[in-house]
Amino acid sequence: MALKKSELYSSLWQSCDELRGGMDASQYKDYVLVLLFVKYVSDKYAGDPNALINVPAGGGFADMVAAKGDKEIGDKINKIIGKLADANDSLKGAINVADFNDEEKLGKAQAMVDRLTKLVAIFEGLDFGRNRAEGDDLLGDAYEYLMRHFATESGKSKGQFYTPAEVSRIMAMVIDLGKAISGAQTIYDPTCGSGSLLLKAHDEAKNRTGLDLALYGQEMDNATSALARMNMVLHDCPTAEIWQDNALAHPHYKNADGSLKTFDYVVANPPFSVKSWTTGFDPANDLYNRFEYGTPPAKNGDYAFLLHMLKSLKSTGKAAVILPHGVLFRGGAEASIRTRIVKQGFIKGIIGLPANLFYGTGIPACIIVLDKEGAAGRAFGHSGIFMIDGSRGFIKDGNKNRLRAQDIHKIVDTFTRQLETPKYARLVPLAEIVGNDFNLNLPRYIDSTSPEDLQDIEAHLKGGIPNADIDGLAAYWQVFPNVRRELFGPLTNAAERPGYSQPRVEAGQVKAAIFGHPEFTAFNQTVTVLFATWKAANTPLLTGIRIGDRPKLLIETLAENLLKTFRSHDAIASLIDPYGVYQHLMDYWAETMQDDAWMIVSDGWQALQDGKPNIDLIPPALVVARYFAAEQTVLSQQEAGRDAISRRMEEMDEEHGGEDGLLNDAKNDKGKITRASVKDRLKAIQAVRIEPVEAQEHDVLTQYLDLIEQEAAAGKALKDAQKALDTQVAAQYAKLTEAEIKTLVVEDKWLAALAASVQGELDRVSQALTGRIRQLTERYASPLPRLAEEVETLAARVDEHLKKMGFAWQ
Repeated sequence: MALKKSELYSSLWQSCDELRGGMDASQYKDYVLVLLFVKYVSDKYAGDPNALINVPAGGGFADMVAAKGDKEIGDKINKIIGKLADANDSLKGAINVADFNDEEKLGKAQAMVDRLTKLVAIFEGLDFGRNRAEGDDLLGDAYEYLMRHFATESGKSKGQFYTPAEVSRIMAMVIDLGKAISGAQTIYDPTCGSGSLLLKAHDEAKNRTGLDLALYGQEMDNATSALARMNMVLHDCPTAEIWQDNALAHPHYKNADGSLKTFDYVVANPPFSVKSWTTGFDPANDLYNRFEYGTPPAKNGDYAFLLHMLKSLKSTGKAAVILPHGVLFRGGAEASIRTRIVKQGFIKGIIGLPANLFYGTGIPACIIVLDKEGAAGRAFGHSGIFMIDGSRGFIKDGNKNRLRAQDIHKIVDTFTRQLETPKYARLVPLAEIVGNDFNLNLPRYIDSTSPEDLQDIEAHLKGGIPNADIDGLAAYWQVFPNVRRELFGPLTNAAERPGYSQPRVEAGQVKAAIFGHPEFTAFNQTVTVLFATWKAANTPLLTGIRIGDRPKLLIETLAENLLKTFRSHDAIASLIDPYGVYQHLMDYWAETMQDDAWMIVSDGWQALQDGKPNIDLIPPALVVARYFAAEQTVLSQQEAGRDAISRRMEEMDEEHGGEDGLLNDAKNDKGKITRASVKDRLKAIQAVRIEPVEAQEHDVLTQYLDLIEQEAAAGKALKDAQKALDTQVAAQYAKLTEAEIKTLVVEDKWLAALAASVQGELDRVSQALTGRIRQLTERYASPLPRLAEEVETLAARVDEHLKKMGFAWQ
């Protein structure tokens, strides 16, 4: 049975988190990730004499399993890891950092034995050798998932080892890694942390070009550099070079003549505004001439890293670095450096990011894209700096913000295609930057604020709706020009007040007027046709999924095709954000389709798993809807009949169940009316002479008892019918052909869910328009003169009442 990605991720984190105890997440990760690593290399390389990683006897995960429950388990795990490290030079100092025999962290005696035994058991049931399709890194993704959670739990000071994957993807895509031309090209990260940014850059190049670019990373922290080395192996990049040291004080990668080695691509997420960046060297006498454009302030190292990256770039090189927004506008030495590198044309673009994305800080940051190849053109003013303000595109995720797939795609599309978009992106000429004294603060060039919803004083005084507010809905009127004419008309005194209109439809009828208009109907039909076009073109991709296929490649193709389809129609794209439609698909992929696709590429289109219905892939409701609709209708009718009886009982209880009600004495000790309690009360009444009151009670009790019997009979009939239907459905799974399975999964499950999401976008359009028109109609419905008249009328009534009571109001 295939391992579901979502289950793997959540079960790993949940199990590991439960065993963590009081240990800090930043420490606990070292234990969990080492075990994950040993399990992976054991599954993948054990017994293979030609493997890149040698798993020696006594140095594999099976040896850890054998040590479960042993009172010396901590020491034995240390020795097993030591053997694996000794057998591989690339792993020495990387996997044997954590001490599995540390009583302070893991507990003493039996507590340590129990904790480590359970921890080994978590990974024992996983098979990473079988559950990994080429190009779809199940283990690497699991590692990424754990790293993100460890970073979240580690807090500000200890979460800097991880760059959010979403930001890494943007950086990898905006430096043209998809245009790499040779496997000899290189990628470098001088502050590589756990290596996630380097790997995203590597994957971008490999996925786009098939080329396996060489990776170089340097990381100051010993434990974090060890994580990076493990991460490289886990992501099939075992030849990557990771060096532990300070890249500013002691850069490791140098040429034979002692100069800095240069690279084709550089990416980095250095620690923000480091005060001790000069530790270990003298910037004024830098051996590598990295500060030729100026020396950064002694207490702020942001530009030190940027200048180091510039010096590490080849003449045709490209780079992306994450830095705080302050680098764009701070004065002093930084302003001087900024001026010089802008004049040199090195900055190709700036991408503003939302606040609170990163684990080490909550402040907003930006991506600065450097490009030496095109610098000359920018230096001579032939172009400028392309700026994007992406600060508003994100979703809340716990206590952090997170970029959605649509936010990433929009940023990358806009940047790579240099698309100027109002309030979002523009190419800023060098002359304009010079006019702003080389201040690159994004708000100076892009006003991303939403327009203020102004109140019109004249409309409040004299009535009417300002045409300026109606014109503000121009995007809708371009698609629905006649809807505007139906909703609004000129004032009766239009000549005197030309800038105002009056509503032709009551506020409560606005939605009906919009929905019923032929233009809106045509819009709906056009969107439906667009989705149908995508569906027809991509259904073969879905039904054609085979064992061994690459799910990531599949979703990329599907999503790009969907985005292209909805971008192709300008009128539709003006009201329905193509990136919003794209996000619906990506969300559904993450929630459902991803697991389904992994199941299919691992096991095929199987209706049964281990002899039982595969309800994860094919929910029973789909089988019922397609094969047993008539039976389900009968069942629903039976359920409605039973519910009707239950409601009659509730009504009787409400009417007669009060303290003095006729059913009150039939309640048991728990205050409930049951068959037994009603029968007991009837017996009690019949044992005495029946008075008129008792006769009434007797009749009500008899009626209620009859309803109890009816409800029980209806419930039993319903239960029997449901059981019979369940039996039929279970039997149907075994009869399903592959073609029928594909119809159920592709048509009835996947495409039906996506069609509903597109319909949701249509509803959003209509609701937004309806809501705004209602708001304007109600806002100016009662101008001041009318309010004054109403006040005067009401005041007169009050005076009249007061006079009748003998009181004169002055």
